[in-house]
Amino acid sequence: MDTTKSVWFQGRFAFTCCFAYNNIENNPEWLNEAKNTLDFIDAHCFDKDRRMFFSVTADGQPIRKRRYTFSETFTAIAMSEYALATRDKSYAKKALELFKEILYFLNTPGLLEPKYCSNIHLEGHSITMILINVASCIRKVISDPVLTKQCDEAIGKIRKFFMHPEFKAILESVGPNGEFLDMNETRIINPGHCIETSWFLLEEARFRNWDKELVKTALTILEWSWDWGWDKEYGGIINFRDCRNLPCQDYSQDMKFWWPQTETIIATLYAYLATKNEKYLEMHKQISDWTYSHFPDQEYGEWYGYLHRDGTVAQPAKGNLFKGPFHIPRMMTIAYTLCQDILKNQQ
Repeated sequence: MDTTKSVWFQGRFAFTCCFAYNNIENNPEWLNEAKNTLDFIDAHCFDKDRRMFFSVTADGQPIRKRRYTFSETFTAIAMSEYALATRDKSYAKKALELFKEILYFLNTPGLLEPKYCSNIHLEGHSITMILINVASCIRKVISDPVLTKQCDEAIGKIRKFFMHPEFKAILESVGPNGEFLDMNETRIINPGHCIETSWFLLEEARFRNWDKELVKTALTILEWSWDWGWDKEYGGIINFRDCRNLPCQDYSQDMKFWWPQTETIIATLYAYLATKNEKYLEMHKQISDWTYSHFPDQEYGEWYGYLHRDGTVAQPAKGNLFKGPFHIPRMMTIAYTLCQDILKNQQ
């Protein structure tokens, strides 16, 4: 369909291979493919300013470069997971160096092209939450104060800026001090992102010996986001909601994408592991049953990416620049390990 290579998915695929190697089976083929992908990234995906491209041609010629740093975040987790698999400390150091470069890019005024005009200042939830996950991945292979410091800062922002109890929601965009701005774009709730944040926080709480306040924050986000996201008529997690229940501007607002379902499968299992509360196991069963009855192609196995609200297939492509080997295998790997942990606790 298209030979364009997503740079996000170079990092995501390398991570996925290593993550499966580290948690499922020490399959040397997976590790070899990860190394091939990391070599391609090194050779073709960094610009001269150390920023990364968004997409390249099949042979690695640059096509597009965006203002965001997500290509860098996914490459960093790939490097750290490869270091964990191989015990190659050079990749741990490269992951940490890239993480510090990401922070430099984000925190240096004027370095990244602004999304809005100079009179508009917004804080974004997506980069805030993803840095928690990236820091936690890198921390498994190398120690540096910047990693936990970034987690602390991001957790503080989520609590102070993005969680809005008046709506019982996390908002995707807020003012520079967390202010609610009453516009179409800033009223948006992305339940999938919020639920993904909840399991990032549960993972961090587990690292901190199940920190009670962090578990409480994570569960609050999960329950708020489930209430906004779960489609009571058709099932599944819906794409977008407006915090004032006004019409959403995004044309895909009532569709069901693959990745919010996978993140909810993880988050509900994590919540049950953290609390042993049966309601989270029931939520897990709801989302798992709905997801596995609607997304997989019954003939070929791979999942469709885009469903209409009623669960019918909107378009049959199994992959593109945004859907590839990441959310589904990551969910399956994490869910497998969480189920093992739950079963151990029941013995």
